[in-house]
Amino acid sequence: MKIDPEFYHLMQSIIHSDEFKKMKALRHHVKTSAYAHSIKVAYLCYRHHKRHGTSIDLYPFLRGALLHDYYLYDRRNKDVKHKFHGFTHPKKALQNAKNGYPDLTPMEIDMIERHMFPLTPRPPKTRGGWLLCFYDKVAAVSDLFGKNMWKKRKRRG
Repeated sequence: MKIDPEFYHLMQSIIHSDEFKKMKALRHHVKTSAYAHSIKVAYLCYRHHKRHGTSIDLYPFLRGALLHDYYLYDRRNKDVKHKFHGFTHPKKALQNAKNGYPDLTPMEIDMIERHMFPLTPRPPKTRGGWLLCFYDKVAAVSDLFGKNMWKKRKRRG
């Protein structure tokens, strides 16, 4: 599947930023980098928005999705600070996102801070947050089992 040019146009300033590119070196799920995972999640959110015509403002929805794992450290490092990565990385990602993008909207903050629900106990407050939770899990399963979501699937029948 080819990525829609509109998605690329909306997100290119983040995708091509030097800080965001650092995520390419961070292994996230099995063979997937944090960079590739974040783009996949944001693109799934984009496709949802286009297919279902949600009332969510598209740019902040995609930016929140793109920055949800913007923690910028190697979680496989044996440093004690990273021991509970699944529980703590949303706060670090939010801190980094606020530093790089000080104009974050309340929805973006909610999305980044609460995307690990139900692993973390605080559920999202916004529709964008709930959608991100869902598509983050979809992408994580795809990452873990090596499914290439970008290939066209042949339909039986």
